[in-house]
Amino acid sequence: MTLTLAAAFLPARTLRAAAFLAAYLALASAALMGLARPAWALEQPKQRPVLSISGNIQQTNRDGRALFDMAMLERLPQTTFTTMTPWEKEPITFSGPLLRDVLAAVGAQGKELRAVALNDYRVAIPAEDATTYRVIVATRIGGQPISVRAKGPLFIVYPFDSDRKLQSSAYYERSIWQLVALEVQ
Repeated sequence: MTLTLAAAFLPARTLRAAAFLAAYLALASAALMGLARPAWALEQPKQRPVLSISGNIQQTNRDGRALFDMAMLERLPQTTFTTMTPWEKEPITFSGPLLRDVLAAVGAQGKELRAVALNDYRVAIPAEDATTYRVIVATRIGGQPISVRAKGPLFIVYPFDSDRKLQSSAYYERSIWQLVALEVQ
């Protein structure tokens, strides 16, 4: 029965509640699928850009790309976790925005992210990793900004200790340090 036919049988209050619920569920579904666009326009970077996102994105701020300076990334909600990595002998604390929040900020729609590092290392990351795991674009290690020498300024990091499946070369290879660009495919 459509909402129009239901009007003849249900009280107005119930119809308003049903319409509100339907709209809410549609918006929530779009957000979960990465299709929701931010309510704000992507601002221009005020400092030197540290990340360029291109490809299938809805929000841009320069030449069809979305450029982020460090301050823009740090204004996004921040996540912190401590995890072992294959590169260090002790657990490390990483902080930064969730990759899914960065992708939502640009209205990314795609199945794959092609990540590029300063040294031109390239890796393909399934876009679903951003929603399946708490992957972050780390801007800090141990609470301090990450220098280029220490794998920064940006480092995609998976919470390796949260799921044994993540403790494999496939996920270690996707953890790209010195990240400078993402292309959404």
